[in-house]
Formats: sequence, structure tokens, C-alpha cells
Amino acid sequence: MQKRTLGNSGLEVSAIGLGCMGMSQSYGQPMETADAVHLIRAAFDRGITFFDTAEVYGPFTNEEVVGEALQPIRDQVVIATKFGIDIAGTAGHDGMDSRPQHIRDVVEASLRRLRTDHIDLLYQHRVDPVVPIEEVAGAVKDLISQGKVKHFGLSEAGVRTIRRAHAVQPVAAVQSEYSLWWREPEEAILPVLEDLGIGFVPFSPLGKGFLTGAIDASTTFDSSDFRNTVPRFAEDARKANQALVEAIGVIAAEKKATSAQVALAWLLARKPWIVPIPGTTKLNRLEENIASATVALTASDLADIENAVSAIAVQGARYSPQQEARIDR
Repeated sequence: MQKRTLGNSGLEVSAIGLGCMGMSQSYGQPMETADAVHLIRAAFDRGITFFDTAEVYGPFTNEEVVGEALQPIRDQVVIATKFGIDIAGTAGHDGMDSRPQHIRDVVEASLRRLRTDHIDLLYQHRVDPVVPIEEVAGAVKDLISQGKVKHFGLSEAGVRTIRRAHAVQPVAAVQSEYSLWWREPEEAILPVLEDLGIGFVPFSPLGKGFLTGAIDASTTFDSSDFRNTVPRFAEDARKANQALVEAIGVIAAEKKATSAQVALAWLLARKPWIVPIPGTTKLNRLEENIASATVALTASDLADIENAVSAIAVQGARYSPQQEARIDR
């Protein structure tokens, strides 16, 4: 697979990464450990070298799965994980905890679960409104000096936070939602990342599965699937948003590709320092996503996509009001 470098960090990864969260939570019943390990190793065999996890996924079990899967090939892959969620419920401020001591404790625990002596990319999972970002960046800087962490990242951070953090410890990558049905990062985030030389890692690059075309207004989700709580996945919203999938499907047919492949190829075409991390629990979907790296979109293709999707107003918020309130602006 083609490789990309996240901004000016020197951190080289496969052009498509693998988001591992869904193997352990959020999208129905968790995978069996053996099956998840097999899928992660299959991803590596097919060229993926960038794997994304977090302590809160499970909680904890996803890091354990990733650690088991990647231990035999640890020196050939890049592992990203995250801190900053108050899993124990003891920090007392809106589910966040990025106190420096907590960061250090989380890293030690993550290293054990990941079966490694270093974390390649350590993200703050969500911006903590109580702990100054300079303290957070300083704590990660210390961990980098100790060799326990290689690179610093932020997730769902606003422009001001990114600039303040970067001034203390260079930020290698920012991870936020970005896709053909959620384009807000284009307004302010992407320009500042380009200015500072920071890579961008879109999560939910397939719109939490919607852009694959496999979901419509009649789809029912497992009772444990978090999409049941997402306004954008309400039945009326799905019905309205089908127009977006249909527009992408027309272009995909012309390219002899799938809708998912066009959606991922579009992201890859935006900037050379963008690396999407689609997640899946199925081998055929994994192979489909990987093949998107070979879909070449011409300037004419990109113009056709822009013309088609810009005429469609996506319906429904991407998160509940409570979750939206936690996003740094």
C-alpha cells in the first residue's frame, strides 16, 4: 500500500489505517477476541500499518486485542491510542480527565495492554475544559523525552487549542470526524493544520457506515449500537440522506468502484497528509476499504462529486446535544 507522512512529524503510515473501536464496542456485539486478532493481522498482511485504539474502547479490551494482534509485528506498525476520558468517574468534570498524573497512569496501563514499550501516537481523546492544554502538552512532552511516547496528537480539538498545544509540543496529527457527509473541518481545522504542518486523521470517514450504501431508512440496529442515539440516523434523517449516497453511487458506478471506495478516495485526494481510518469487523469490507487507495479521482471526478454533494443538505446532527457540548470549538 502507498504510504503517507502525517504533516511534518516524519511519522509514516499506510495511506489507509484501521480504526479498531468497532471490534469492541458501539456497533453491536463485540467481536470474539480470536476473530478480532485475525482481522487485524489480515489488515497488516494487506498493507495496513496504522492501527487506532483507545483505553476507553471496551473499556480497555480493545487495547488488549490490538496488543495481542500486533505483538509479533510490533516493529513494523504504528499504534495510536488515547487518554483523557474519566472512565472511573472520579475526576468530577463532565467525563474528562487530562490531569498530568492521570495521563502518566493511563500511558503505563496502555503500554501493558498493548504489549509494547512505546506508543507511536498518543492522542488527547477530547479536550479537557478544566486542565490547560499547555499542561497536557507538557505531560506528553515529558513522556516523549522518556521514550514512552513518540508523537503527540489531539482529537476533536478546536483551532485555538491546536495552536496552544503545538507551541508546547509539536502536534503530529489531529483526529476528527470528516467525510462527505461531515465537512466542518474544512472551515477552520484543515487550514490551520496545513499552516502548522500537522497531519489529519479522519475518523468515521464512511459516515459510520452510511456512505457504504448498506444502510437505509428500513435498517434496524442492534440494541447496543450507538447509532440508535444519533440524530443523523433517525429514520426520517436516513430517508432524506439517501440522496447523498445515491449521488456518490452514480459516480462510483462510473469509476467501477463502490460508494465506500469513492468516499475514501475523495478524502485521500483532499490533501497528501490526510489518512482516514475506516473501521470494520468484516474481511470483505476491509479489503474493499484497502482497495480505495488505488481509486484515482481526476480533477473532473472531484468536480462532479462536489457538484453532486454540495446540492444536498444532510439532515440530522451528528451527535446528541450532550455529546455536542463536549466538542472543543
